[in-house]
Amino acid sequence: MRETREAEKRVLVLDAGDLLFKKFSKPVQEDELKMVAERAHLIIESFNLMGYDALGVGDDDLTLGKDFLLEIAKKANFPLLSANLFDESSGKPLFQPYLLKEIDGLRIGIFGLLSPDLFLGEGDLRKKGLILKSPVETAQNMIKELQPKTDLVILLSHLGYPKDLELANTLSGIHLIIGSHTGINLPYPRVAYNRTIVLQTAPKGMYAGRIDLTFHNREPFFYNTAAKQTMEQGLRSLHYRLMEKGATEAEKAQWQKAKEEVERNLRQLQGKNEFTNAIFLLGESTKDDPRIRKMVDLYLSKFPEPKKAQSAR
Repeated sequence: MRETREAEKRVLVLDAGDLLFKKFSKPVQEDELKMVAERAHLIIESFNLMGYDALGVGDDDLTLGKDFLLEIAKKANFPLLSANLFDESSGKPLFQPYLLKEIDGLRIGIFGLLSPDLFLGEGDLRKKGLILKSPVETAQNMIKELQPKTDLVILLSHLGYPKDLELANTLSGIHLIIGSHTGINLPYPRVAYNRTIVLQTAPKGMYAGRIDLTFHNREPFFYNTAAKQTMEQGLRSLHYRLMEKGATEAEKAQWQKAKEEVERNLRQLQGKNEFTNAIFLLGESTKDDPRIRKMVDLYLSKFPEPKKAQSAR
């Protein structure tokens, strides 16, 4: 039990947004408001029980407007983060811009960004009373703010995967981008030009992503363990090829050169920090928390799912 508790202290549970409501296409109808609002409350209460550390704000999280999201945020045991989302009337940030955490002496800064390009024009009711500042300029300011205070900077991004890559290749100082909105699974995440790891999983709680960081030094840069394993596998293949009979001298020279190149790359990884990434389907085989199951059953008793019409024979 003690080992389990110690392991939990080294875990961050994070989400980059768009989990409270269905994909937005039009305002919620009057007769569905109560059902939709209670479902959002249920999700927040479930997150509390799961021990979430932070939630980035997505465009769909504003489906019932800023006032509802501010109200529901008060019930969360974790902060909602958005560094570029501001209240139009006061000019102040609508939510906490960043969060500081410390794990085993490692200082971690987490901030959130929401893209203004994800809304459906000026008439989109989700934007009512809000100002969305430039994500790139905000990210630059956040990096300046967090670098003196942290060893590792994490962005909960709601910009979309292409913009995540663009940001990662433009700015240095963000070590992990946990992305959302695009809704793709990245079991083999990209490591951008500035050595930023860009992550994303499919939406609506269908999957969970887990990244494990292993530190061999204090530098906050990592290589993918899967890439190392691929190189090691390739090295074994080259070794067997060099032992093959019947190969020409030219072929052996080419394989030897490739082998030396792989060995050189592997040596460069020695003593460097590494990461592994995995994505899990949260299906029927996933064990339910009995407390959350009870809340879901109560919700379904109040708002039963409509029965599917049987097709006529």
